[in-house]
Amino acid sequence: MRVLVVYCHPVPESFCAALRDRALAALDAAGHETRLVDLYAEGFDPVMGAEERRGYNVHEPSDDRLAPHIQALRWAQAMVFVYPTWWYGQPAMLKGWFERVWAKDVAFTLAAEGGRIEPLMRHIEKLAILTTCGAPRWWSFLVGHPGRKTLLRGIRALCARRCRTLYLAKYEMDAADEPARAAFLARVERRLAAFFA
Repeated sequence: MRVLVVYCHPVPESFCAALRDRALAALDAAGHETRLVDLYAEGFDPVMGAEERRGYNVHEPSDDRLAPHIQALRWAQAMVFVYPTWWYGQPAMLKGWFERVWAKDVAFTLAAEGGRIEPLMRHIEKLAILTTCGAPRWWSFLVGHPGRKTLLRGIRALCARRCRTLYLAKYEMDAADEPARAAFLARVERRLAAFFA
C-alpha cells in the first residue's frame, strides 16, 4: 500500500519525531511504500493569501509550491498524520496545509451552480492519526475532541466510503515519563502493524 506520512512538529527531538520514526519503520517493515511530508522541515507556508482565497472555489491551487503536496495526495492510498494536539486541535501549520492543499479539484469538487461537495479522495482507504495531548483523556472527551473530529469526520468524509480509521493519542504527555513513552511507542507499532496488515 502507498502510505503518505504527514508530520508536523517544529522540534526535531520531540516525542512526535519518535512517533514518526516508529510509524515509518513499522510501515517499511510491513512492505508498504511510504513518502514523508515534514511540514516544518520544508518550511511549508500555511498562510492562504487573498488571491489564493479568491480562486479557492473556482480552480485547483495555482501556487507551484503546492504541486508536490497535491501530487503526493493523489499518489497515496492511505495516510498517517503525526502531530501534537495544541489547544484541542492540529497545529496551525497542519491546519494551513489542509486549507491550502485539500482544495477544490484536489480533495473535492463543486458544481458551478452550487450544491453538494463531491469528494475526490476516494482512493484513500485508511487514515491513521498519531498525536500527543497535554490534557488528560477525560478533559479531551469533555471538550469534544475537536481535533479528532476534524480528521476522522471532516477529512474522512472526502476519502473512500469505507475508509478505515485509527486514532492513537498519548494523553497527559507533559507528565509522561520514559517508561510511559516507551509503552506508547510499542503500542503504536503494534496497532499500526495490525491496521495496515
